[in-house]
Amino acid sequence: MQREQIVFVGTCDLSGHFRGKSFPAADLAARLRRGVGLAPANIFLSATGPIQETLFGTQGEVFLIPDPATRVFVPFDGSAAEYFYIGDIRTAEGAPWAFCPRQILRRALDRLVQETGLRLLATFEQEFTYSGVPALPWQPYALEGYRRQGPYGEALLAAMRQVGVIPDSFLCEYGMQQFEVTTTPCIGIQAADQAVITRELAQAVAFRLGHRVSFAPIPAPDGVGNGTHIHFSFLDVNDQPVLYDQKQRWCLSSLGSRFVAGIQHHLPALCAISTPSVASYYRLRPHRWAPVHSDVGVWDRGTAVRICAVSGDDPAQHARQFNVEFRVADATASPYLALAGLIQAGLDGIRQAREIRLTGSSALPTSLSAALDLIEASDVAADWLGADVLPAYLRFKRAEIRGMEGLDETEVCRRYTEVY
Repeated sequence: MQREQIVFVGTCDLSGHFRGKSFPAADLAARLRRGVGLAPANIFLSATGPIQETLFGTQGEVFLIPDPATRVFVPFDGSAAEYFYIGDIRTAEGAPWAFCPRQILRRALDRLVQETGLRLLATFEQEFTYSGVPALPWQPYALEGYRRQGPYGEALLAAMRQVGVIPDSFLCEYGMQQFEVTTTPCIGIQAADQAVITRELAQAVAFRLGHRVSFAPIPAPDGVGNGTHIHFSFLDVNDQPVLYDQKQRWCLSSLGSRFVAGIQHHLPALCAISTPSVASYYRLRPHRWAPVHSDVGVWDRGTAVRICAVSGDDPAQHARQFNVEFRVADATASPYLALAGLIQAGLDGIRQAREIRLTGSSALPTSLSAALDLIEASDVAADWLGADVLPAYLRFKRAEIRGMEGLDETEVCRRYTEVY
């Protein structure tokens, strides 16, 4: 049987899914120039598939252009290779499209450089449930728990390294069948690209082994949640870290403190972007090692924003290691939108010279509906995504809520687990 290689190009869209189109590999050179045509309404494909709400109807045309820097090619014995690119969505005239998730992040990163001269260094810590191990016994962090997953972890890390995504850790996590994969930090948009690539390779390797991975926020209402924690720091024009200052409280530099204070101030509204599903809020409940307030803490994994520990006795290495962890995110969020929201909120903290609140932090919203109301009421959030994008995003997410109405929490979790 003859076979012809196929290439996929996609984007991680408003619902956090990686979707796009494919074409014969023989056409790659042309597609790198002109991309593939899309209906603008495609950006409104819902979490569960159907278009529930769209501004565009059947009209219009945009183009998904593969970015050569994001090439993923991983052959698998006895199966088609994983061969895909992440793309930018452009108008017919070649301009960046306002609804393109990568463009929304790129705009935030450009603003960070313009206003501070700094570049973001970030990585995503991603938790997931793997069907290839028995649900019992419960063995969190145990070597036996790791042993039971067999070749999966090794195959995943090999696939990641093959495409230039450098693994940092792979571990048996707290929940039954739960694992976590982390990668080394990257500059700017590459951090979000690598989060998307890691998710897709995690799914790809599981599929080849006859199993499945789910990044859904929580598999059952009383279960253990899967978070997507974002670690970040900053580099100056000389590639020197600027977040660490041994003389300041928590060793957090003045600029870093104002940036974190901006995130803290806007965090309840940010939830609409970083935890944007109905099931996300089943994870954000007390006593689940997940945040419930917009608090900041040192070495505290229960806070929304954690100042991370450093090790060793070399101050220069401390500065390189030092980072902040944002813990109010999950894989129903597009990494591009979540990271863009963090940057924009942090920049507001710098502009307004905000200070971290040590007491009286705001409670996080307890539902997606409440989070959407908060971001709609914000006087600055429209600028984070774009003046046209935020109202459309609100309509899109409220349609998702309507689609889950009448379902109990167990069924809601099941539906998200099926598709993430």
